[in-house]
Amino acid sequence: DNLLRRAACQEAQAFGNQLIPATMPLKKATVFLNPAACKGKAGNLFEKNAAPILHLSGLDVTVVKTDYEGQAKKLLELMENTDLIIIAGGDGTVQEVITGLLRRADEAAFSKIPIGFIPLGKTCTLSHTLYPESTNQVQHITNATLAILKGETVPLDVLQIKGEKEQPVFAVSGLRWGSYRDAGVKVSKYWYLGPLKTKAAHFFSTFKEWPQKHQAALMYLGPTERPPEEPEEKSSRPPLYVRLYRRLRSYWSSPKEFSQEVAPEDWEELKLSTIELSIATLNRQLDLTRTEDFMDICIEAESVSKGQFVHRGSQKMRDPHMCPEGSQRIQASRCILQLPEGTEGSFGIDNEEYEAMPVEVKLLPRKLRFFCDPRMREQMLQAAVQ
Repeated sequence: DNLLRRAACQEAQAFGNQLIPATMPLKKATVFLNPAACKGKAGNLFEKNAAPILHLSGLDVTVVKTDYEGQAKKLLELMENTDLIIIAGGDGTVQEVITGLLRRADEAAFSKIPIGFIPLGKTCTLSHTLYPESTNQVQHITNATLAILKGETVPLDVLQIKGEKEQPVFAVSGLRWGSYRDAGVKVSKYWYLGPLKTKAAHFFSTFKEWPQKHQAALMYLGPTERPPEEPEEKSSRPPLYVRLYRRLRSYWSSPKEFSQEVAPEDWEELKLSTIELSIATLNRQLDLTRTEDFMDICIEAESVSKGQFVHRGSQKMRDPHMCPEGSQRIQASRCILQLPEGTEGSFGIDNEEYEAMPVEVKLLPRKLRFFCDPRMREQMLQAAVQ
């Protein structure tokens, strides 16, 4: 582990030793660290493996430690300009930071700030997309931190999930509602059963009434066409006389009449009864050349035997948004989920628990840019070519 840390620090020092003009300010990086992640080990993991790399790289680093759940959302509202945002934690920390960021009044400008993710939590769904798999935790953290310095980014979709009264919540993985999610939450209660705890949690949840049905009404709109990507570099400003001429011409020319016909939105409606419903982004299977933007809605059949439920529950712990055979799949850019009155239970939004209620889910395509390992980006582009 020490050899891995040393090699990563030497690589970071190469970035720190680069010369910059005297007039150029240092790049500011704001780190949101959740010390409670990974059963309270995250603070120590960050200090040992990630902090030295960031400081050696020549960044002006500010570390903001969160003390309680929901604090990151409040801190993001007060955050001043920064060049990079770095999230050090798990899925819950990512979700809090992006929710705080996208709730800001000036979110259009702030959502252009690239985001780095240092996986320190128990569940780190994004790390499968952004970084190569690694069995060594130290290597995984140092790889993620070095990827931030290398500067390669990929655009990720975001889901905006809005209840009737609440402010919207934003997610990069998706929303789950159903029996597998409810059983998955209880796995840690059976810690004393060791490797059998996952099967035990799902087995005991079959003792409730069977089959377990979750009923709702779903309205949705189909996929939208992806607009061409805007060039990142802005064209140089035209000379003053050109700007004056354009302004005078637009001032004197007669106002044009715009007769814009708005096409009626083609909502489709569906009554559903399912064992589990999931609404997921395509960030797990990132395709940089896709021509349509949509989220994946998976409605699983309720006719599942108890044995199948226990077996599939173990698979879903590894891949929560897996859509088994025989499920109904829908591609949508926006959907409204209506629940019957008196519906109890919870949603899992990016592995965080929220009370189940009627919600509108809207896809914000390619909303945020996350730093990723250059090797992963290369793989994505090669897969797209093939």
